[in-house]
This record gives sequence, C-alpha cells and structure tokens, in this order.
Amino acid sequence: MKLLKLALAVALASGLGAILIYILGLSTPYGSFHLSDEDLEALQSLQSGFQKCVSANGLGLQAASGRDYCEVIMRFPSETVPKWKDIKTGELEGLSYELNLCEAVATWEQVRNSTTVLTKEYIDALPNGWEDYAWRRINKGVLLNQCENRTLCMEKLSLVLPERPPLFPRQYGRCAVIGNSGDLLKTKFGDEIDNYEAVFRENGAPIQNYTEFVGLKSTFRLLNRGSAKALDKVAELYERGKEVLIIKTTIHDVMNKMIREVPILNKVYLMLGASFGSAAKGTGLKALEFALSICDTVDMYGFTVDPGYKEWTRYFSESRQGHTPLQGRAYYQMMECLGLTKIHSPMRADPNRVVKWLPSRSTVTAARIASEKLLRRVGAGSTNLSATCSIIKKQQKGNDVDMSNLRKAAVEHHKYVKGITMYPLEHNPGHGQLCTVPNKLIVKKLN
Repeated sequence: MKLLKLALAVALASGLGAILIYILGLSTPYGSFHLSDEDLEALQSLQSGFQKCVSANGLGLQAASGRDYCEVIMRFPSETVPKWKDIKTGELEGLSYELNLCEAVATWEQVRNSTTVLTKEYIDALPNGWEDYAWRRINKGVLLNQCENRTLCMEKLSLVLPERPPLFPRQYGRCAVIGNSGDLLKTKFGDEIDNYEAVFRENGAPIQNYTEFVGLKSTFRLLNRGSAKALDKVAELYERGKEVLIIKTTIHDVMNKMIREVPILNKVYLMLGASFGSAAKGTGLKALEFALSICDTVDMYGFTVDPGYKEWTRYFSESRQGHTPLQGRAYYQMMECLGLTKIHSPMRADPNRVVKWLPSRSTVTAARIASEKLLRRVGAGSTNLSATCSIIKKQQKGNDVDMSNLRKAAVEHHKYVKGITMYPLEHNPGHGQLCTVPNKLIVKKLN
C-alpha cells in the first residue's frame, strides 16, 4: 500500500512538473528554442541594415524598430495622401504599417527552395492521398456546381497536375515580374524587359499596343480565379501555346470550364503557394512568389511602389477599387531591402541602379536560422535546407525528372539539396514542409 501511495505521489509530482514546465515554456519570449547571442546578433544586424536600406532606397519611406527583434514599422512621409478607404470601416488607409522581418525571412527562404506547383507526387504524400484530396478540393465552395462523380472529379484534376515538379528552384537566371500599374506608361521599359531570361505577367494584361512600355516577351502568366474562368480570352492573347499558365485555384467550376469548354494549347499548372497574411495580397504577390521559387534574381515592374505616386490605375484600363496601395508598397519595399527583388519604376528607372545596404547571404542565412527558432518552425536551427521538412515520403517508382534542359545552376542546386523536393504544407500556420524524395536513379545522376 505504501508503494502504491509513493507511486501515486511521484506521478502527481511528475504531472505538476510537466505542467509547470509547459507554462514556463509558453511564458518565455522564444518558446522552447534557445536563441544564442549569435542569433540575437543576426536579427539585430538584419534590422539595423534594413532600416538603412529603406532610408536609402525607399523614396521617403522610413523603417523604425518595433516591439522586438522582428517587428519594423514602415512609415510614409507625412505629405503622402491616402486614397483608399477600408470597405468595412470607411477609414482611409494609414501612413504606417507593422511588418515582421522574422516571418518574412523564414517564409521567403522556404519559398526560394521549394516548388510552388501542385503535383500528384505532393498529393500522394498527404495523409489520405490522391483520391480524398481531389474529391474534396474540386468540390470546394457550397455555391458552386458539385462534382458528383468521384472518378470524373479525379480525372478532371489529373489533367492539369504533373507527376513531378516541372519547374525547379534556380531553373532560370534573371527574371522580371510585370504588374499592371498605370505607372508603366510613364517609362518605356519594353526593350529592357525583353532582355530577361523569363518574364511573368498577370491575368489578362495585354501586350499588343503597349510593347514599348511592357515588352513583348511572356514566359509565364499567373491567373486568378476570374481570369481562369475566361481562359478562352487569356489563352488567345498572344502566340498560341507559348505562355505557361499558372492558375491559383482548383475550384470545380473553373476546372470544368477550362477542361471542357476551352481548347487551349498552353501548358497549365496549378499553384500551391505559401500564406503571407494580409500584408500584401493579390496576383502580383503570387507572381513574385512563383518567380522567386524558380529564378536566381527577380526584378519587378509596374507595381505602383513610388511613395509620391498618387494614382492607382491599370496601364490598359480605368482606375479600380479593391487594393490598399500604401500597404502593398511598404511590403514590396521590404522585399527589396531583404534582397528578394529589385524595384523598377518611373522614379527608379535606371537599370543599373544599385540597391544600397542589402544584407549579405551570410546575414540572411543567420537571420533565417534565428527566425525559425523564434517562430518554432519545423527543423529550426539547422543550416540544412531539408531540415524544415516535416514528413519524409516513402520512395516510389516513377518517371525520371528530365534534367537535360535545366541550367547548370539548377542542376547544382539539386545536387546541393540531394535531390529532395520541398513542398509547403497547405493551411499550416507553422509553414512546415513536406519532403518528397525522387527515385535513386535521379540522385545518382546528380552525384
């Protein structure tokens, strides 16, 4: 009996101890990960350099320290005139915005080493696999036409899903993402844009009659749901079949129209992207995300980022509602000062413009490691690009990935990550990643 009481007392003490440890763990500012002096120094260095970069390149924007090592406050000049009102509150957009450098560094570094194209391989590695995923995703939306035939649903989705990622990190060198802002008409960037290895465009933005401003080349076109529903118009804009179409949705009515009603020749892929919260939304950010996942460097045109620019128009249409230009501009300036993109605009028209105070790769790497610890990301604290993966898929037989058309840099990158393809998990607040391992033959070819 004494032994039983002793065992019970030990169990209770252990339980209370575990609860206490848990509570203390939650109360510490950095969770269960310990930030070393080197980690804190890396975050301080990133923020200090970031503030100098915004001051030197932001055309009046300023960045100030926030409440911790991660937060920065982006402030527009006091003479900036806000134009847009919040639809719900009726209030004008503000002149300052809080941004989180830790989330930005950790998430964008994942994007740059992941695939953003949805594949069968990715779906097969999910808990319930291909059949369950296809059935649920293609029926998404209670007001949409329901896909009642399970087999037909899967067949429809399979028509636009490659087995393996068709595009790889660092597959292209210099890339340009072209927004739709009216500021494109203020500077003739056409020839400059056509010199990039790959050019990314959005929705139904036209080229004809605007080539001196927006260029002629078009490698990829990212489509939102509205544009995907009008594929018959989008696909015929230019030389048929040459643009690769990247669609941001898998909702059934879009899939049905695309597959049954529109006889397009273009390659079509579905995008599986990361979530960036409400800091900047829309097709433009997704186009940048897709470009950063497959390019060495990314330049951006036509995003209305100059603080003094008071209009908000498309270069091919009238003014429009629905965006918050100031918040978007602040986010894009953050991207430039983290070394992710280079902004080109009427006030930054020199193609040889040097972005001052950019962080070095070693600073970004150190800050990324520290940020992942602070954010409790999967695999935090490792320098290994594969460490952020939360599930390792069992090797399955499949077709080899054709490496013959890849640039040397892309092949070298694959060798660096040892043939592993990293996928962001959908709706995962921690941005954990799912790894899938190509068959041994591919890895052998790379080594």
